[in-house]
Amino acid sequence: VQLQAFGGGLVQAGGSLRLSCAASGRTFSNWNMGWFRQAPGKEREFVAAVRYSGNTYYADSVKGRFTISRDSAKDTVNLQMNSLRPEDTAVYYCALGRAILSYLRVPDGYDYWGQGTQVTVSS
Repeated sequence: VQLQAFGGGLVQAGGSLRLSCAASGRTFSNWNMGWFRQAPGKEREFVAAVRYSGNTYYADSVKGRFTISRDSAKDTVNLQMNSLRPEDTAVYYCALGRAILSYLRVPDGYDYWGQGTQVTVSS
């Protein structure tokens, strides 16, 4: 199983970026897909997730600014990030898992991880 994330970069505050993550190695239509991020010196934190049912979940800090979507036919998950802020600067990781809802927002709820892509928002 491999997760390949791409789309990070440098953007000014208020700008937008779109992250994508492609999964390969098996069919993941009944798996949850999520995004986490980790800033220097901080723990990895939940950003957003989309369950196999299509329901979406967001961290309060990104709600209304970020949108997660998935293409089950292509086993890809996207994260559209708008109105970016300097505090959004981090390495963003995509993840794949089958945990129950209560584990959706924690790293332990995921079995596979992408390599991470850097997002830097300048003020």
